[in-house]
Amino acid sequence: MGELLTIYIVDDDDALRESLAALLTRRGYRVRDFPSAQAFLDGTTAEAVGCLVLDLRMPDMNGLDLQDILVQRGYRLPILFLSACGDIPSTVHAVKGGALDFLEKPVAFGTLIERIQQAIAEERRRSEQRAEEEQIRHRYAQLTRREREIMHLVIAGLTNKEMASEIGISQRTVENHRARTMEKMQAENVAALCRMANLYRLGDEP
Repeated sequence: MGELLTIYIVDDDDALRESLAALLTRRGYRVRDFPSAQAFLDGTTAEAVGCLVLDLRMPDMNGLDLQDILVQRGYRLPILFLSACGDIPSTVHAVKGGALDFLEKPVAFGTLIERIQQAIAEERRRSEQRAEEEQIRHRYAQLTRREREIMHLVIAGLTNKEMASEIGISQRTVENHRARTMEKMQAENVAALCRMANLYRLGDEP
C-alpha cells in the first residue's frame, strides 16, 4: 500500500508535537511529525496509510485548508483534529470533510490513544472495502458485453424467459450467459449480484 501504517502528527506547537510523538512511539506506533501543513504535503503522498492527528490553528495553512487539499489529492487518511479554540463552524467543516473526531486541547493521552485506535480500525475497514471494490470491478471488467447485458437484466428482475424475449435469443442461451456471469462475478445468488452492482455502481449501461 505504499507506506507502513503510521501516525502522522501535524502541529506548529513544537513541544506538544514532540511530546505526542515520543509518547506514541513508546506505545509502539510508527510516528512521523511535521511542524506545518506544507511540511506534511511535502513529506507524504496520497499512498500514506494510518492516521493523521491534525492541529486546527496553524500559520500559513490551517488544518481545515490542509484537509480540503488532502481530499482533492485523493488522500484517504482518517483525520483526528486537535484544537485549543474549536468552534461549531470549524467542527462542522471538519466532520463534513470526513474527519473522524474533533478533540479539544489539552486532550488526555488516554483519550487520544482510544481515538487513534478507532481511526486505525476505520482505516483497516476502508482498506478492506477498497480491496473488495477493486476485485469486484476487475471481475466486472472480465464480462463480455452480452454478459453485462444479462447481468443488468437479472438485477432488473427479469426472468430467463423475459430476458430471452427482450434480447431476441433463446432461453437456453440466456441460461448459459447467466451462469457464466454469476460464476465470473463470484455471486452466490441474485441478491449478492445486486449488492455488488448497487454498492459499486457497476456500469449504468451494459
